[in-house]
Amino acid sequence: MITTQSPSGSSRAKDRTPPSHRERHVVDRIGWLRAAVLGANDGIVSTASLIIGVAAASAQVSGAGTSAIVIAGTAGLVAGAMSMAAGEYVSVSAQADTEKAEVALERRELADDPAGELAELAGIYEARGVDGQTALSVATQLMARDALGAHARDELEISVGARARPVQAALASAASFTVGAAMPLLAIFLAPAGLLIPTVSVSSLAFLAILGGLGARTGNASVWRGTVRVTFWGAFAMAATAGIGSVIGTAA
Repeated sequence: MITTQSPSGSSRAKDRTPPSHRERHVVDRIGWLRAAVLGANDGIVSTASLIIGVAAASAQVSGAGTSAIVIAGTAGLVAGAMSMAAGEYVSVSAQADTEKAEVALERRELADDPAGELAELAGIYEARGVDGQTALSVATQLMARDALGAHARDELEISVGARARPVQAALASAASFTVGAAMPLLAIFLAPAGLLIPTVSVSSLAFLAILGGLGARTGNASVWRGTVRVTFWGAFAMAATAGIGSVIGTAA
């Protein structure tokens, strides 16, 4: 608190206390962000590639129409969404189980050898550049407040915002895959006669470019790099399935 003298001679106080400040970092949302971006990207690429592959094969087979392409795309959407949800749930559950096991082990070690754990935590801070006396003081204070939390964060590198959440990841993956897969499907109905493959290809690449840019921006990464990376691999996948579809259609 600093006191200043006003021109009239009266004293008034000015509070120089800085305003409260809280930063929001990407790590707080990295779990669901990764699952959502992966799901949407996979939905667009896999469904568009499936549609283009079936369309390319259908072009070589007499009697094959748009209905078969729609059925194939819809089946790909449903199967892909379920597969993404199940795969993400199993994967993140395994990560969550590992985290729980590590935290349980740390809890037992704190109960059996608190002095050794204190020295270990102080050693971590000292290795980061803090002098020995300060490191020991910081470790002592943190362990007095929340010993398990301090070791989980600084020894195991498990933070609250980045903890594995299987259900959240599974739902985010399934929902984002469905949204992504719906885009190539809608393009089928909007495509002019005889231009189904170009329409689905161009629109899907545009969706991928937008997704790559949004994902990179949300993650505070390079928008240009994210856009080019996603678009390139999407184009590669569509070209590969179109070529395979044409070969299979000709052989049939």
